[in-house]
Amino acid sequence: MEILFWVPVAFLLYGAVRAVEVRISRSDRQLARVERKLDLVLDHLGLQEHDPRLGEVIELLRSGKRIHAIKRYRELTGADLKQAKEAVERLG
Repeated sequence: MEILFWVPVAFLLYGAVRAVEVRISRSDRQLARVERKLDLVLDHLGLQEHDPRLGEVIELLRSGKRIHAIKRYRELTGADLKQAKEAVERLG
């Protein structure tokens, strides 16, 4: 009898978690689009982001240590690998 109670509860919880995941995923995609658009505007205006924490990343790039620069960028900003790679490419 107990299982008849927990099975629907488990399905409801799964549905709720899945709905939250979908919303987070949608928000992540929207944020990525906004960031890409902002990057285009900054590039068009000839402006660059100047984050004081990125000096170390720039030095690694100048030393030819691109992979280390990407890794350090991720550590400093919390960006995922793709975002960090794109950002480091823009810096270099």
